[in-house]
Parts: sequence; C-alpha cells; structure tokens
Amino acid sequence: MSINDNETLELILNQVKKRNYNETEFHQAVHEVLGSLGRVIAKNPHYADNGLIQRLCEPERQIIFRVPWVDDAGNVQINRGFRVQFNSALGPYKGGLRFHPSVNVGIIKFLGFEQTFKNALTGMPIGGGKGGSDFNPRGRSDGEVMRFCQSFMSELHRHIGEYTDVPAGDIGVGGREIGYMFGQYKRLTNRYEAGVITGKGLLYGGSRARTEATGYGAVYFVERMLATKKHSLEGKRVIVSGSGNVAIYTIQKMQALGAKVIACSDSNGFIVDDDGIDLDIVKEIKEKRRERISQYVKLKGGNTYYKEVESIWSVPCDIAMPSATQNELTGKDAEMLIKNGVIAVGEGANMPSTPEAVANFQKAGVLFAPGKAANAGGVATSALEMQQNASRDSWTFEETEKRLAEIMCTIHDLCAETADEYGIPGDYVAGANIAGFVRVASAMDALGII
Repeated sequence: MSINDNETLELILNQVKKRNYNETEFHQAVHEVLGSLGRVIAKNPHYADNGLIQRLCEPERQIIFRVPWVDDAGNVQINRGFRVQFNSALGPYKGGLRFHPSVNVGIIKFLGFEQTFKNALTGMPIGGGKGGSDFNPRGRSDGEVMRFCQSFMSELHRHIGEYTDVPAGDIGVGGREIGYMFGQYKRLTNRYEAGVITGKGLLYGGSRARTEATGYGAVYFVERMLATKKHSLEGKRVIVSGSGNVAIYTIQKMQALGAKVIACSDSNGFIVDDDGIDLDIVKEIKEKRRERISQYVKLKGGNTYYKEVESIWSVPCDIAMPSATQNELTGKDAEMLIKNGVIAVGEGANMPSTPEAVANFQKAGVLFAPGKAANAGGVATSALEMQQNASRDSWTFEETEKRLAEIMCTIHDLCAETADEYGIPGDYVAGANIAGFVRVASAMDALGII
C-alpha cells in the first residue's frame, strides 16, 4: 500500500511540500513515514481525526539565531544556529546538535522528525528535536571552537532544560564541544544541571558506553535481524561508511562479534584492508591526529589501498553499514551491493539510503534495518545518562551496555512484530514507522489538541 492509495495522506504530504518549500530532506522523511501509514489509518481511522497527522508533521517550535564569534586572527565570524523542537508528546525534546557547513533548517527539520519516531521506539520518555549550526569545526583551533560554542550556547540556553529540551552531540559535535557548551550553560544559569545535555565527559555527569552506543546499537540490531534468518556475524565481510564516532564503534563491535570489517571511509575517499581494518590506526588518524583516512595506507601498509573516485559500496561484502550522512547510498550503489552478494544493510546514520536504494534492497530480499530503528542506541543511552543524572548515580560500562543491548533487541522485535501485525512481514521500514507513529500519535491524542 503506497501513499497514493490514501487520499488523506497524499493531501497531507502535498501540504507539507508546499509549506516547507525546497526542504527536500524533510519532504523525503515525511514521505517515507506517511507511506507506511495507509494500513494504520485503515485499521484505526481515528488517527486521521483532529488534524493529528498534520500536527505531527509540523514542528512545535523552530528557533533560528545568529552566532557571532572571534577567530584566532581577531576577525569576527558569523554563523547561523538552529534548534527545532519537533514533538514533546512523550517527553522533553531530545536530539543532537550537528556542526557542519551543510546544516540548514530543512536538514534540521528532517532530523527532528526522524528523531521523534526513533525516540518513541526506545520506549523511553523522550520527545524529538534536533539542532546545530553551519559552523565547521574542522581545522579550527580549540580556542576558536570554544568561542563558537560559548556564543552558540549564549542563545541556546534560553530554550533548553532537563524538563524542556535536552541536546546531545551529532556530526561535528563530540566531547570537546559538549564540554564547552555545558560549561557556558553552567556559567550563564548558575546551575549545575547535569541533565540538560548528554554526551558529557565521565568526570562531570556523562554515561559510560555513550560514546560507543550508536555504533554498538546498530550492530546489535543487525545481529538480531540476521538471527531471524539463522545467520550470524561470524566470518561475515563488512563495509562501514564513515570513520567518525558511529563508524569506529560499529567496526569495534562487529570485530568483537566475529565479523571482518574490510573498508571504511571519509568525505574524501575510502580504504580497503583485506586483512581486516586495524581500528587502532583508524582511531589514531581520526581521534588524535584529526587527519584524512587516506593516511591509513601509509601507516598500515601491506594488503591495503585507498580510492577517491569510486564508491565504497563497490567493495563486495556480506553486510553494509552506512554510517556517515544522509542519502550517501544511492539506488545505483544498492544495485552494486546486491550484485556483489550483500545479505544485510544496517543504517548507522540518519536516512543514509535514498528511497530508490531502499526499494532495491527490499525488492531483492536483502535484510534492511532503517536508521530510525537501527541507530537508536545513541539516544537510548543518552536517556540512560539522563536517568543517571536525575538519580545522581553512575553505572558501570557493563551495566549500561547490557541495558543498551536489551533496548536494541526490544526495538528490533517491536519493528518485526508490527510488520507482521500489519501484513508486511520482514519490512522493518514500515514496522519502525508504524510502531513509532502509534506511540507518538496515541500520546498526542490523549493530550488533546495542543
């Protein structure tokens, strides 16, 4: 059943496109979710009442602000800051901050919309939001990053709080940036409100396993998904796009569970190591030196090579883990992966596969784990960090990882069971969309028209 089979949903999508002109990523995200809801509306017509779906597609609040800061040369720079507080029916807004030149309001809205359903799938009491800036931390000194973060938080602090909106990290926002922003929040409010932001350092209220959570969670989801077809990760050849936080810990957990990761990438190109990626070298390059992944070949040598022109998805593998950014895996890429024998795809990033790619995978019978389910481990562990902050507690790494694994298995099973319930077994995309929607919509219905 497509969106064209339901006049109400098609009308809503057209309204979204008209109202949010030229925000292509947001249109794509809304189309994907609405495309799964025909069966839900047929079974539960009341979800189409009182403008509920229209309200769900409209952010509760959109904040855009100027971020002036001074670079090391004494020049004043101006960036733009964003926070989209999308939906708080299930709890305070929760979602990361992205610092990257590509950031605009349409991208933040798509991420906030996706976050709403992702957060609902975790079963934790958190709503959906997202934010960021078109600031690029790459190549900037620590002093410049600090001054930018302080200016950014000087405005953002007016709109957040542990019971209102709890940001976290995302692309371009790691422990350094979180520390600077939390410090400025504390300075401006005169409150040590640890639960106001997650992804903090362990010394000041952070959670063990938060750094690893998104990558680990994606692997746990894929492992559970493979098990439904009596497959395991043992001996599987895996490629992981990206070489940031999500990719690094996807590689680490894949290797720990017996898979062989043979390729990873950055925005310039990708490396292939048929002996298996040496994660220590990747961490040295990306976390310490902050250099390009091409340096891997120089440091490792042996049976490795680097390519700039081709797509990483041209490398034959059993499992593909797109873990970099939105729409990085195209329909053509999917065709190459299918031709080369891929059996499973797990999205570690937000909406990294184009609609054509997703359709190709599903048509070919490839197990496909959508990002709003597979990469929910990061926000789930952020919610666990909030829980620890609220109780002034600190859990061990093992305890936190155990909770993470349980949550990811529960999300997988919820998506699978929902797909079965609505007559589309094995369709994790529809299962995730429907399960997330029902939870958010039920809460919105209970709270009245607000």
